[in-house]
Amino acid sequence: MPKIAVLVVAAGRGERLSQERPKQYLPLGDALVLTHTLRCFTEHPGTAQIQVVINPDHQDLYEKASQGLSLRPAIAGGRTRQDSVRAGLEALRDLEPDIVLIHDAARPFVSGSLIERVLSGLDHHAGCIPVVPVADTLKRRSSTNELSSGPERTELVAAQTPQGFQYAEIVAAHSTCDSSNLTDDAAVADAAGLKVTSVRGDPDNFKITLPDDLQRAEKMAKSGSETRTGFGFDVHRFGPGTAVVLCGCSIPHDSGLVGHSDADVALHAVTDAIFGALGDGDIGSHFPPDDPRWRSADSALFLQEADQHLKQRKGRLINLDLTLICETPKIGPHRDRMRANLSRLLNISESRIGVKATTTEKLGFTGRKEGIAAQAIVTLELPALA
Repeated sequence: MPKIAVLVVAAGRGERLSQERPKQYLPLGDALVLTHTLRCFTEHPGTAQIQVVINPDHQDLYEKASQGLSLRPAIAGGRTRQDSVRAGLEALRDLEPDIVLIHDAARPFVSGSLIERVLSGLDHHAGCIPVVPVADTLKRRSSTNELSSGPERTELVAAQTPQGFQYAEIVAAHSTCDSSNLTDDAAVADAAGLKVTSVRGDPDNFKITLPDDLQRAEKMAKSGSETRTGFGFDVHRFGPGTAVVLCGCSIPHDSGLVGHSDADVALHAVTDAIFGALGDGDIGSHFPPDDPRWRSADSALFLQEADQHLKQRKGRLINLDLTLICETPKIGPHRDRMRANLSRLLNISESRIGVKATTTEKLGFTGRKEGIAAQAIVTLELPALA
């Protein structure tokens, strides 16, 4: 599989929008424009790492927009877009990617299917960009506002991003480009003699440039979403062993937990909560306990599969609240490590994760120290069903 990097260009000032802050840092629904854009790629399973190029004057805004997302450290952009892209490409050298996707920060509605189309176009070409047909008749306007016939629209398309390239070839193209007024990376590639193909774009993948664009984006962000809640519960008994696994963390103990997999009761409850909120069965229907493939399996695989189902539905996890019910072991000393691992597995901020522990006042099987129970509640945001 090729190693795919993403370069998001967010160094512009967005002056045409006439706002107090650059357009990529304007609020859009529940987040900032740039946050929505970055989520499109952090939630795509094929992308290796994401590099963002910013204006250093906007560092505080960037930190707010990128909070909780797994990204490479941002770097400073240049005077022009080409300078910024060139700096971002250089910053990716240590990763040695095969492919790079270059995307505008102010396009917050790029879909996973569009990303896949661009990547597929790179199978036999140095570059691939998404395009949409020009629907309106075009005219030329003079300085005195007089109109004359324009080019034939059937020959024209509007270019979008992400624009994908073989990494080594687009780096070389940028390094030899002596023009500073090219408006996209396909033009840089073309100037270097690289063959660039196109795939079908998406009208919803528009760039926020003018006030009307922002109003359209706000309507899209506010409409067509719903919030769901899921509940998960699981129990595992103690058995032979010297440690228990909770939230993917090994905790020394005088017993282990018994189960077909690694018996991580916490991750099982969270996995079930996500599947439940999606109306997508339960952990047993996806990973049958009598299937030998899952014997002693790392339960992180189960959680990541549930998270992948969520992403395929274009949803996101807003909040997770987990309660562990046991007399032993003590959870408090390990709580921070458990939250950090959940944050890593689910790619959300620790501020959206709660991990608590309680006892049953020595009542029941947990009170008799026979095992551990876990319950989890998740809140998801999903596109609304018709």
